[in-house]
Amino acid sequence: MNFVSIRVITEDVARLVGFYERATGVRASWSTEDFAELRTASATLAIGSTRTVPLFAPGSARPADNRSVVLEFLVDDVDGVYRNLTGFVTDFVNEPTTMPWGNRALLFRDPDGNLVNFFTPVTAAAVGKFAR
Repeated sequence: MNFVSIRVITEDVARLVGFYERATGVRASWSTEDFAELRTASATLAIGSTRTVPLFAPGSARPADNRSVVLEFLVDDVDGVYRNLTGFVTDFVNEPTTMPWGNRALLFRDPDGNLVNFFTPVTAAAVGKFAR
C-alpha cells in the first residue's frame, strides 16, 4: 500500500489553491473548478469543493472544521521559508522552533484554519530519517 494524497474540502477552492501555490511554490493541476491537486515528489495535496462532498456521501465532510490533522511539508530551509511567508501568512502558530525529535518546525494556519507544518530536519537522526 502507498499513501498518495490528502484532500481538503473547502468552500473556496480557488482561494485555498492560491494560498498553497504561494506557500509551497508548487503549481496546481486543475481537473474542474471544484477540484485541483498540488503534486510533490512524495505525495499530493488535493483540494475539493464542498460541491464534491455529496459524491461520497452527503454531509460526510465539512469545510474549515479540522482541529486534528496537520498538513506537513519537508522544506530545505524552514527559517528562509518563514521569512518568505511573513506578510503573506496571517496566522502563525509558532515561529521556527527546534523540536525534541530533531526537526526545526514552522506551524501556521491556512485560510480555512487547517494547521500546516513546514519543517527541516536538523539533527543527524532526523536528517538520516528524511534523507533524499
